[in-house]
Amino acid sequence: MFTPAYRLSRLIPVALLLTTLTFSPASAKGIGPDFVDLAKQLKPTVVNISAAKHPQPQQHQTRRPQINPQNDPFQDFFDQFFNNQPQLRQREQRSLGSGFIISDDGYILTNNHVVAGMDEVKVKIAIPGDQGEYKAVVKGSDEKLDLALLKIEAKEKLPFAPLGDSDKIEVGEWAMAIGNPFGLSQTVTAGIISAMGRVIGSGPYDDYIQTDASINPGNSGGPLFNLQGQVIGINTAIIAGGGGGIGFAIPVNMAKSVVNQLRDSGKVTRGWMGVSIQPVTPELAKAFTLGSEKGALVADVSKGSPAEKAGIKNGDIILEFNGRAIKEMNELPKIVAATVVGSKVPVKLFRDGKIESVTLMVEKLADGSDGDTTGAASSERLGMVVSELNKELAAKLGIKESSGIAVTEVKPGGVAENVGISQGDLILEVNNVKITTVAAYEKAVNAVKKGSIMNIRLRHGNSFRYVAFTVE
Repeated sequence: MFTPAYRLSRLIPVALLLTTLTFSPASAKGIGPDFVDLAKQLKPTVVNISAAKHPQPQQHQTRRPQINPQNDPFQDFFDQFFNNQPQLRQREQRSLGSGFIISDDGYILTNNHVVAGMDEVKVKIAIPGDQGEYKAVVKGSDEKLDLALLKIEAKEKLPFAPLGDSDKIEVGEWAMAIGNPFGLSQTVTAGIISAMGRVIGSGPYDDYIQTDASINPGNSGGPLFNLQGQVIGINTAIIAGGGGGIGFAIPVNMAKSVVNQLRDSGKVTRGWMGVSIQPVTPELAKAFTLGSEKGALVADVSKGSPAEKAGIKNGDIILEFNGRAIKEMNELPKIVAATVVGSKVPVKLFRDGKIESVTLMVEKLADGSDGDTTGAASSERLGMVVSELNKELAAKLGIKESSGIAVTEVKPGGVAENVGISQGDLILEVNNVKITTVAAYEKAVNAVKKGSIMNIRLRHGNSFRYVAFTVE
């Protein structure tokens, strides 16, 4: 999914970034809080992580028989050369990152992408009397949230970082990051919380804290602290290229919801209701006679799902789930995923101009599934929102077709408006790739580099047409 960040460059994990970014300037003396005591207190709770995947030994291969019926001397040379060459060795893979201790018995939280696929993980601590390096065991990992839980056996009880409440964060608050950027251990940087609830297209549960505290390669998995010395986020991603100074952290409350499962079973079990949803745009709110742009519009209900069993239908707008208001579409998948499997929960929804309530039993999300998905994509590059059609949505938009990908919103001044794309257009192809799902649309648009030409084949009623433009 496109976000304003994508107009600058692509988002990549901090630990994998290779380009050098510009550091945020330090605050002038006497301006802002004093971070000295805070840094002294918290640095011992932050660790450096180095992970490696060693090449596997090559199996011996029998020499290939030399067959040269014409006694070609050049053939004899090549046969001898290649038969006598050792197998090309696999390169050792290495990863550097950060982490923080969350309990005195040696449990450490970090990013999954720091340790994923590695067969050796080492943790270096920096506490008074113990500057040692320990072999760590990966107790569990969660690819969807990009989290991993490690365990080390230290000599004594360890200092640990208290976990705060990321739901109480406000934009403009001070924040401090500690980590291992570029291999420079125990580096402290500070800035403010510059935004909340950022969706950066990294997975089904996007909900990032944005900060201008300097975050760089090697900060992955390190903590983002508030002024009370509590962890409020796990530093995870940055914007490469022209977006230096913008970093993203996983809210600590999302991590707290899975840590116990990672420790006890090594994996995470999530709830599932079985719907595909999309945002309620101003046009859709008006079409459905909803007074404001809130909630999550149900674009599709999976057959046999908890949602279908509860009586939820296409075209319903979910306003509350288990007593929690759904202000924006992206909030629903995270709330459902965090709900205990087997729970019976109330769901408040808007249908045919009135509020209704149903009771839904949350089921277990199948392994490998993305869970309750978004059925719409908003492209800032193109300035439009597309959605997967169903009968109800098609009727509201005045579209005869009941399936396909339709343009549900065109933003003023955007590329889509400039090239004549309008609400109700069906997207058939992007750069000659057939489009039948939102995921296919996103993939096709993401594949087009800045400065390249994109063409889109459209249908409106019985008319077909192409539009083409340069992607900025």
